[in-house]
Amino acid sequence: MKISRSTGYALVAVGYIAQNYKDGAVLAARISKEYNIPLEYLLKILQQLVRANVLRSKRGPRGGFFLARPAEEITLLEIIEAVDGPLMSHLHLAELTGNAEFSRKMEDTCRKATEEVREIYSRARLSSMLD
Repeated sequence: MKISRSTGYALVAVGYIAQNYKDGAVLAARISKEYNIPLEYLLKILQQLVRANVLRSKRGPRGGFFLARPAEEITLLEIIEAVDGPLMSHLHLAELTGNAEFSRKMEDTCRKATEEVREIYSRARLSSMLD
């Protein structure tokens, strides 16, 4: 499994917002500058997180980004899937090999591993990642 750079930026941005939004909305430019993330790229990622109901955005002079829900209710799985899509195994080894036994076993192992990873990320709450 590989976590994309976009997802890495999303995790960093959500963590930063969670630690700093009590002082008011967090500007994307502030996150961009703090972690050297290209601003336009970051804005696209933040909008994906808004659409997934992880973040909330507000326009205007006091605008920026907030958590959409308490950090205790946001999982790492939600953040990851908001950016990279559903975490699932897309293997079709059995189909490719004419249903060979080794390929069915490999496919089953990969499916189980993906399910375990999903479970770990779904149990990992944003709140437990904060100081």
